[in-house]
Amino acid sequence: MNNIQKYLSKSLLATAVLLASASPSWAQAPQGAASGFSVLGGTNVTCTSGVVTGDIGVAPGGAVPFTNTGCIISGATPPATNTAAVQARTDFLSAYAALQLQTSSCTPVTGNLSGLNLAPGVYCLDAVAKEGTLTLTGPANGVWVFLVNGALTGTNFSVAMAGGDPCNVYWAPTAAATLTTSAFKGNILAGDAIDGSITLTGGSVAGSLLANVAVTMTDASVIGCDTLSGSRDKEHHKCNQGVGNGSEGCDPGHSDQHHSSNDENGGTPGNPGRKGGNR
Repeated sequence: MNNIQKYLSKSLLATAVLLASASPSWAQAPQGAASGFSVLGGTNVTCTSGVVTGDIGVAPGGAVPFTNTGCIISGATPPATNTAAVQARTDFLSAYAALQLQTSSCTPVTGNLSGLNLAPGVYCLDAVAKEGTLTLTGPANGVWVFLVNGALTGTNFSVAMAGGDPCNVYWAPTAAATLTTSAFKGNILAGDAIDGSITLTGGSVAGSLLANVAVTMTDASVIGCDTLSGSRDKEHHKCNQGVGNGSEGCDPGHSDQHHSSNDENGGTPGNPGRKGGNR
């Protein structure tokens, strides 16, 4: 995992788009290396009976930085991610600080958000518990920023994307984030030094969880933006470009016999795959 290369991820592209509508302070602090993590905690990450697609990191870490009890995790975990998590934490906290500077120019939206349809923009929310369905409508490169004055809480709360990308959605509470049986979209940046924790119970999140303190997940699923962007699939999926296979979403540029592909060195088209080539 090379998190420095991931500076060009979807999250950074979202930063460039946001520059057109928000003040320059956000552009000065992109998510950087933090965009390579699906889950990033400060003191610890605890996952119980859930699913995480992508990498998990903890920095600086506590006595027991990572606990996995029955979770299915597709990416790397501590201690393998410890070095990268240090830089990711620095970048995440810089991004959080920059987001908080947008409160002077945001659009206030109060209440539980149920039934609202919001275009790309920067919004200031109160700490009223969220419920029902919030719909975000905009182009694929639209960016939404939600600055929560207090805790972000929601039960049976859904965020629906109507043409947008969940990786271009940012939620930045000034306290903890607690979601229960919710179908949530967007990156949560819980950057407060004391209350910056994230707790998920049931439900799902399409986006990255970045916490200054702890992340606790129980019976929940998380698909991080590094995975949603498709970058990992393109880098690691094996190609099998024979007749009848269809589009595979991989890069055949390095798919010789040393990369477990069967589309090299001639051979006879098979169905599927090629037969008779150099193995």
